[in-house]
Amino acid sequence: MLPVVESIVLRQMASGDRLSLQVYKFIGAQPGKKVYIQSNLHGAEIAGNAVIHQLIEFFLTINAPDLAGEIWLVPVCNPMGTNERAHHFSPGRYCVYEAKDWNRIFWDYEKQADDLVAFTKSQLHVDVEVVRQNYLTIIKQQFTKILEKINSPSCVPYTELFSYKLQNLSLDADYLIDLHSSTDKALDYLYYFRNREDSAKYFGFDFGILLDKYDGDAFDEAFIKPWLALEACFKELGREIKFDMEAWTLELGTGMQMNPDSVAKGVQGVKNYLAQKGVLQIPDFSDDTKTHEMTFVSSSNRKKYYAIAGGMIQSRIKLGSYVKTGEKLYQILSFNKEGKLPNVIDVCAQQDGLVYDVATNQAVNEGEFVLGVIS
Repeated sequence: MLPVVESIVLRQMASGDRLSLQVYKFIGAQPGKKVYIQSNLHGAEIAGNAVIHQLIEFFLTINAPDLAGEIWLVPVCNPMGTNERAHHFSPGRYCVYEAKDWNRIFWDYEKQADDLVAFTKSQLHVDVEVVRQNYLTIIKQQFTKILEKINSPSCVPYTELFSYKLQNLSLDADYLIDLHSSTDKALDYLYYFRNREDSAKYFGFDFGILLDKYDGDAFDEAFIKPWLALEACFKELGREIKFDMEAWTLELGTGMQMNPDSVAKGVQGVKNYLAQKGVLQIPDFSDDTKTHEMTFVSSSNRKKYYAIAGGMIQSRIKLGSYVKTGEKLYQILSFNKEGKLPNVIDVCAQQDGLVYDVATNQAVNEGEFVLGVIS
């Protein structure tokens, strides 16, 4: 099947050039869920673009009856970040003009939902799908007010304009998948939200990190947080509800690289997920995630290690290693300007855990990131 391809203008530059997004919409013959998938929100995190390309090639081979609902794919979703360069490096993590993380700029309805309890009480005996439509209507009504600011003579900063364009595409989705990579070197894993462990297994990753603490400004958080708040409010009022709405961030290995293994894991994971959720309806589709064992940990159990002195990192433990408390993680070869000989400083683990993320640069200033351990 062929997609509907739509281009959306993002920004006019001082030179007169315009930056745009391209959206590929695969629309099935059967009604169903809307899936929104994007990649490259951070400029150096490019593996997701290869994942989306391979997904597009796969969807071209299926027929419309094989798809229930629709899948929207947005590769290179942040051209400002993608095009940013500093010598050989492709940072693109921050909007340098506004000094904001590109993934900490999104609109979270839950922060302004002062009438959530009243709304929940009014929906206590209403069908779940009707509740979803009623709540989504309110979210959309509040979201349109952003457009009023954009169209006003004073306009808004670019990060607000940009976040509006992305969220406008995804606001009414059922399942949202945001494809990322580490800024440095990392394993493949995913972030998920409470009560979604069963669905997380469909991706076939070895471990997932529960976001148990978050502020709602990230893309996946802003999407799902209002619905989690509504679920919690229903529970407090005596009704158990779980909306079939999910948000995922897939972390696909190392930044500035399209690692083939990470890309393959992302492609297979997304296909498995879509099949298990009933979006892909291909009878002979093979899936080995039903019996997949996955380790779940909480984001609050992450421990990041920052350099206790400036110098060069040596003898660093390998990515993917399990460490015990007190075991050496790395050494800092530290120089000085005090007429003394260089010295070597051992840094040891403060907790047991898995080394899941390590810095690319092994020359560090005091206080810069070296590695991350999660338990």
